[in-house]
Amino acid sequence: MTITKTAFGQTPDGQTADLYTLTNGNGMKVQITNYGGIITSIVVPDKNGKFEDVALGYDNLADYIKNSPYFGALIGRYGNRIAGGKFTLDGKEYKLFINNDPNSLHGGKKGFDKVLWKAEPVEGADVVGLKLTYLSKDMEEGYPGNLNATVWYFLTRDNELQIKYEATTDKPTVVNLTNHSYFNLAGAGNGDVLDHVMMLNADRFLPVDKTLIPTGELRPVKGTPFDFTTPTPIGKNIKADDEQVKFGNGWDHAWVLNKPKAGELTLAARVVEPTSGRMLEMYTTEPAVQFYSGNFLDGTTVGKGGKPYKFRYAFCLEAEHYPDSPNQPKFPSTVLRPGETYRQTTVYKFSTK
Repeated sequence: MTITKTAFGQTPDGQTADLYTLTNGNGMKVQITNYGGIITSIVVPDKNGKFEDVALGYDNLADYIKNSPYFGALIGRYGNRIAGGKFTLDGKEYKLFINNDPNSLHGGKKGFDKVLWKAEPVEGADVVGLKLTYLSKDMEEGYPGNLNATVWYFLTRDNELQIKYEATTDKPTVVNLTNHSYFNLAGAGNGDVLDHVMMLNADRFLPVDKTLIPTGELRPVKGTPFDFTTPTPIGKNIKADDEQVKFGNGWDHAWVLNKPKAGELTLAARVVEPTSGRMLEMYTTEPAVQFYSGNFLDGTTVGKGGKPYKFRYAFCLEAEHYPDSPNQPKFPSTVLRPGETYRQTTVYKFSTK
């Protein structure tokens, strides 16, 4: 198991971003840059042993900086949407940058996906990895508190990509970290994902309004197009005559995961691409997963190898707390206070079927 480092490009302020390549004994390879903590590549075999990159992204740093819909990036301080770009904590209102009108999305104008993280290679007996650290200063993007964030990426011998997160603060704040990788198990740029067969371990989902903010309801999936409790093609109900499907232009909702105990690492999703046989299993300690079906991809984005990324050419599985939790007291809290430690673990396990 090896980890190597090469220069990846210059940030707008003249700093050098690096690209780290993690490889295990099975030939699986994961590439990560410390700019935005972005996973740029995940190379895994199909059922016949043919390797393919299954993560959407770019060949160079300049394209990530110029125009990226969060391909592979670390998201913070708050993943997903906060209604109206504001929230109240301990009686004080905080205003955020509105970048998804009328809401704040994925940390604001310059979230964790657009900063240079400090990187440190990690090597163990059964893993190879990368430790990333970043200090988000008090009131950065409108969020209170100096937040010390640490993220570890680990590649295991079992073709698992493990992501572990920790954060501490010196003032009460809100935190909801995640990773925003776009997957296509047939290979990045190799057609849409509508035939991928998805299982979500979730009996409920969060309905949204027209701006994709949760209404506060936890709605049972049974009898709705949102029922993925048994393996179902992603495209089967994606055009259903359903208000919620139309609001999301497909799938762009949070599913509430079935958890015997809050905070346990449990199976969240399983996805199989029938032709290649590639299978992705996702495990997380988080209470929800945002399943997004690439509805904003439109073919104008040209990715790795010159391949255009067209409508629904990928899916995302973002482990997280519920969107807009700071404004919805009935949702599990995302408040982090001094003396507490935010922790999250998510695992993407690759195999074939």
